[in-house]
Amino acid sequence: METRERADAARNRAKVLAAAAGLFAAGDSRTVTMEDIARAAGVGRGTLYRRYPDVASIATALLDEHERTLQEALLRGDPPLGPGAPPAERLAAFLAAMVDLLEQHSHLLLGAEAGPRRFATGAYGFWRAHVLALLRQAGTPDPDALADTLLAPLAPEVFRHQRTQGISTDRLKAALAHLASAMAGPATG
Repeated sequence: METRERADAARNRAKVLAAAAGLFAAGDSRTVTMEDIARAAGVGRGTLYRRYPDVASIATALLDEHERTLQEALLRGDPPLGPGAPPAERLAAFLAAMVDLLEQHSHLLLGAEAGPRRFATGAYGFWRAHVLALLRQAGTPDPDALADTLLAPLAPEVFRHQRTQGISTDRLKAALAHLASAMAGPATG
């Protein structure tokens, strides 16, 4: 039986997520505390902790919709992001889509998926499984060893560092497309 969220709980959740989104966007999301979020949302810490155990879980809740949209495109979207294109093209399209996701939401990803937390998220498991499937489809030797290596440049800390060094998203996408081609065979077209 599905339980319905109480109206006051729904309002508080919306206030918390809006306050957290503002705080994450305003500065370094790694320095945002639960106290900061509770204060900005105008809710008590108990209210905040009942739903979210830590800042990372709030950032993850904010990211969820964006990541689900990309996951849906990978599963059912048009090629080359979706099924129907050769593995190298799909891999390059996925890596480019991840660059776009990072460009738009790296402040949230830094709060949710920085350091070892990155490997514990369901989204990372999905991304890794997708890359692994493409490498296997391409016949790439030792795909298990390469999957995380191909995802490493997409760590939010690496992405932010590269962007602060003046590397454009177009340059990142081109470099990652080259990497995809080298790892999964040449892209056609």
